[in-house]
Amino acid sequence: MEIYFLGTNAGVPTLQRNVTSIVLRLLEERRSFWMFDCGEGTQHQVLRSPLRLGKLEKLFITHLHGDHLFGLPGLLSSRGYQGGTAPLTVYGPPGLKAFLDVSLSVSQSRMPYKLEIVEHTGGLVFEDETFKVEAGLLEHRIDSYGYRVTEKDSPGSLNTELLQSYGLKPGPIYGKLKKGEDVTTESGVVIRASEVVREPKKGRIVTILGDTRPCPGSLPLAQGADLIIHEATFAHDLAEMAYQYHHSTAVQAAELAREAEGRELLLTHFSSRYVSQEELTPLLEEAQAVFPQTLLAEEFCTFPVYRRK
Repeated sequence: MEIYFLGTNAGVPTLQRNVTSIVLRLLEERRSFWMFDCGEGTQHQVLRSPLRLGKLEKLFITHLHGDHLFGLPGLLSSRGYQGGTAPLTVYGPPGLKAFLDVSLSVSQSRMPYKLEIVEHTGGLVFEDETFKVEAGLLEHRIDSYGYRVTEKDSPGSLNTELLQSYGLKPGPIYGKLKKGEDVTTESGVVIRASEVVREPKKGRIVTILGDTRPCPGSLPLAQGADLIIHEATFAHDLAEMAYQYHHSTAVQAAELAREAEGRELLLTHFSSRYVSQEELTPLLEEAQAVFPQTLLAEEFCTFPVYRRK
């Protein structure tokens, strides 16, 4: 499980950074990746990355502002030309379906895959046997949602060395023990599953927040997360401007991460006034003074999501 950034700028693209798009790579877990937001030019960013749109399984939109949305019709159209034939589901606020219906129908776009559009107003938006995705309303000029991605715990591995000491080889008995069933060997020895199955692997939690100023809705989404991705449009000396524009400062993002007892914080969605990574250093330092485990997002860089022990 890794985070990969395709766009980290706020509002409009610059020569240094594109507008928002975040990828959650799940190549080991699902052999696919999920995308969060799709600003204009995202498909061009994909071409400069190791990503292949045929592996895109799910796409989540936080809100319907153009810097998070305008790249979506083009990317959906291009996916078919890049080997994308598997179904794709797009999730987002009400109005998303109307936007895509008009864009794709007027342009007579044809996709060689099943496209499902799921509109939501928060709550549980997806769940299967391995992952759960919840959404919560934030505070922005229009409805903006954050997403909490929870990887479910996986069963612990078998202590094969111990089983081999009993003279057991891989087979049906291993399967029963893995399911938690005790077994009796041909020699009459009872092997208890609890003694040969290691502790379950704790699932990881990733929180990706859309545009927002500090609000009560952020905390439940970020609580105990292994990685929190939060906008940091401004340095804290512009806190009043951030509030007026319904955005956050780097310090405010760090305060949320500290209150939520998160493990790591990634800052993104930077104002164009900060041109280079060096000019973003004060934002990083401000945030680290509050929450030391803070990093700056950088385009075409990978950030692993570490598993709790």
